[in-house]
Amino acid sequence: MADLKNLKGISAADRKLLEEAEEWLGAEPAKMGPVKNLFWGNIKQEFYFPYPQCDAREQAECDQLLARLDEYLRNEHPSIKIDQDQEIPRWVVDKLFDLGVLGMTIPKEFGGLGMGITSYNRVLERIGHACGSTAVMVSAHQSIGCKAVMLFGTEDQKKKWLPHLAKDWLSAFCLSEPNVGCDAGGQETYFERDGDSFVVYGEKKWATSGALAGLFTVMAREKTPDGKGKVSAFVMHPDMPGVDIFQKNRSKCGIRGTWQARIRFHGVRVPREHLLGKEGRGFQMALSCLNYGRCTLSAGMLGGARHARDQATKWAMTRFQFQAPLAHKELVQLRIARMAAYCYAMDAVLYMTTGMLDRKDDDIQVETAMCKVFCSEFGWRAVNDAVQIMGGESYMTENEVERIFRDSRINLIVEGANEVMQSYIFGYGGKQLAEQMLGVKQALLKEPDESIGAFIGKAARNTLNMRIMKIAIPLGLEVYFGIRRALPRIENISADLREPAERIARLVREHSYQFKIMSKKFDVKILDRQAVQARLADVAILLHAMLCTISKLDADLRARHGAGRTGDAEFERDRTAALHFLDLAEVEIHDHFRALYENADDSMLAGAAAAMKLTETLPNSDFVIPEKSPTAKGTGRTPDQNGVKQFPGDGKHAHQRAESAATV
Repeated sequence: MADLKNLKGISAADRKLLEEAEEWLGAEPAKMGPVKNLFWGNIKQEFYFPYPQCDAREQAECDQLLARLDEYLRNEHPSIKIDQDQEIPRWVVDKLFDLGVLGMTIPKEFGGLGMGITSYNRVLERIGHACGSTAVMVSAHQSIGCKAVMLFGTEDQKKKWLPHLAKDWLSAFCLSEPNVGCDAGGQETYFERDGDSFVVYGEKKWATSGALAGLFTVMAREKTPDGKGKVSAFVMHPDMPGVDIFQKNRSKCGIRGTWQARIRFHGVRVPREHLLGKEGRGFQMALSCLNYGRCTLSAGMLGGARHARDQATKWAMTRFQFQAPLAHKELVQLRIARMAAYCYAMDAVLYMTTGMLDRKDDDIQVETAMCKVFCSEFGWRAVNDAVQIMGGESYMTENEVERIFRDSRINLIVEGANEVMQSYIFGYGGKQLAEQMLGVKQALLKEPDESIGAFIGKAARNTLNMRIMKIAIPLGLEVYFGIRRALPRIENISADLREPAERIARLVREHSYQFKIMSKKFDVKILDRQAVQARLADVAILLHAMLCTISKLDADLRARHGAGRTGDAEFERDRTAALHFLDLAEVEIHDHFRALYENADDSMLAGAAAAMKLTETLPNSDFVIPEKSPTAKGTGRTPDQNGVKQFPGDGKHAHQRAESAATV
């Protein structure tokens, strides 16, 4: 297989980026995951069918936990106060520890409930239904904050820290920095060795619950002369000498009850027994943890979207305008149906992904990224529909839709901004196919700098190589003559779903064809054409969502037919919602295909260039400038914070039992 880094004409920056990505992500798994297969035009049914089911005993235990949690959330949880006061009270944290929520995935031998990822996300969904801030706090603790200890800690480390993390310590994940957001590989926090210890210097930003935590998972790069030191993961505690929590939180638009800390490390001495996993493998650990965080973000989003859907639908049925309920109007029905469709599809994608995590599938980084992008985008669309249906009343603070609206918006940004994820899904999802295409091109076509003689000799040799020609002939028929490959099949599906299953198969084949055509058309320039990448990535996301949805609907149909409950109102809503989503997704996919050929990209690029050229003439002092900007640091204006609630840092963790870190 050829290497994309060897593309002729590739820029040095793109080559370096590809090299770094390969180092961060590690070797390609031996078996391609479901989404990578979609890029090849394959539907690997064993990944999607049957729809994942939770173990019956664990599901019963989770149902009991959900019943206790539901009673608490309905009767005690101060959702509005948390939002208004911009703080989750310590008694709420303690209550969630007492319920077992904050330790539910930690193994039982360490004091947790030992539940799987699907059960955990069911709980996050219920919390997200009530309070986005609390959902984020729980997710930050268990999905990323202490997940590295669970996944990569030694037995001694687990015995030392997990009992606290299950019962009384919050944890924080320290990855982002002032100059490091989505480019998580660009860690500037560094460490030096000193005997058997590591000495850490640097600064972290956006560490959720950092000012409340008893344990941090900190990513830092080894300081080396060539600047290419690898990232390692360390466990730290807030009372270690040199740890300075200099900002507890900032006032925010949404998820206002969560606290994001800024932390400086002034030569913090970390003993070797606080190193997690193997030295130099910190970035891979971070990616593994983010797989879980992207699901729980999606679960909280789903819970909020469902709440908004139900509230807005009830409002539409009881709010009268022009002598009739709003729900009688077709444009309102459009939004009601769309909310139901999006919520069903989000559910299908989320719990398909958690099922993959629970069964420990090897190659699912693209799938978890898709889960995050899909649920954040379509959850936001659903909540936006709810706001529109409820009109001015939805904008009032005491109506929970207003809070869900604010809490939801951050999900399109965090855990990898959706635009970054689109390029990642395109690049990593289609990488192996692109490398095969590159290999055929290098074997049979003339390179720009290749002599005629060398080309003729190469082509003569390779046209006699049956292994190459077996790949090249169908590929050539496809990209030069438009002859599509054989249609993939979905077998053993309910008779009622055979027609939509065939539609999905045709779309999968077309997506693979269009990926190849665009790769041929743009060649190396496609690495810079993010608008093209995003269209193909969005099609892949929608195809994956369609397959998750039809698999879930197939399982629902089989279960309901067996139970004789086909007339159930909830089932009927979900059945029609699923079918509507399949229609909506197909329409959107065709829009993306058309936009590959009919688009406004040229005028967009010209317009962006003109806007930036003008803005370049405006004084930086009139604008807020990124604090670590390499070109304009210190030249912008300071935002006016008069009237904005401040959260000063004091170098100590707040609301945490005083003995927590001192006892380790």
